[in-house]
Amino acid sequence: MSDQLKIKVTRRTDFGKGAARQARRAGMIPAVVYGHGADPIHLLLPARETTLAVRNPNALLTVVNEAGEEHMVLPKDIQRHPLKQTVDHLDLIEVRRGEKVVVDVPVEVEGEVSTEVDTTYVLDYPTVPLEAEATHLPESVTISIEGRGPGEHVYATDVQLPAGTVLQLEDEIVIATVSEVVEQDLGDTSTQEEQAAEGEETEAAEGAEGEDSGEAAESDAEGSED
Repeated sequence: MSDQLKIKVTRRTDFGKGAARQARRAGMIPAVVYGHGADPIHLLLPARETTLAVRNPNALLTVVNEAGEEHMVLPKDIQRHPLKQTVDHLDLIEVRRGEKVVVDVPVEVEGEVSTEVDTTYVLDYPTVPLEAEATHLPESVTISIEGRGPGEHVYATDVQLPAGTVLQLEDEIVIATVSEVVEQDLGDTSTQEEQAAEGEETEAAEGAEGEDSGEAAESDAEGSED
């Protein structure tokens, strides 16, 4: 279930890259609120508090401006600095209590695969799209791989869903695949290196012999000319 966090915000009146950089230096994050056919609302959010809140990408926030107006929002797009990974900008979508929304939810894996052979699994869908009520968004969904052997799959129909949610995937979609671990024989690398070195030495020796033969032929030709 989503915890609703209240964050005090200010209206953004200056725009452009320069104004955005200045806001970030002042410890604020530029953001835009969209939704319900209304004009976009431009805001500045406190960087530290907001960054902590959006560690959960489906965090339900209530932004409160200077006039006391409140908007319940969900992160739609989180833009981060490519190196620092700090939050540079937020696109937020306004939601209402009781409204259904579709969000990507992480998949958690439970159980152990078969131990008859060396077996592992690949999670083909680390997250899945889920329709849920905006104020009751689950943090994750679960699949079980208990006892599954090589060649078996976990399908969308096997996902354990919280009550009141609907998975937005076709039933036959593969969520996870179980397979046997195959050890790859890379061979003796030291032997390969030695063989390569021997080949280089052989080529060098053949080249030297060719040069000696050429010099000897030239000497014989000079002697016969004399």
